[in-house]
Amino acid sequence: MSHTMSQNQIRSIGIAALTKTLGPVGMTRFLQQFDRGVGDYTNDRVQWLEQFNLDEICKSIDEMPRKDKR
Repeated sequence: MSHTMSQNQIRSIGIAALTKTLGPVGMTRFLQQFDRGVGDYTNDRVQWLEQFNLDEICKSIDEMPRKDKR
């Protein structure tokens, strides 16, 4: 049946099903998981990682407080 419905019909039926099952707040929280967000993660990540080198990473790990494993 879904192959004969428009995208708007599928979306409307899907939101109705989510609302019936999860309630309006749960439906909203579910849909918020799929927000595309903003920005360019790949470009941001490259710029963020450029500031680190292996020696600095190892040094910061060595400086981390250690949990006592008994």
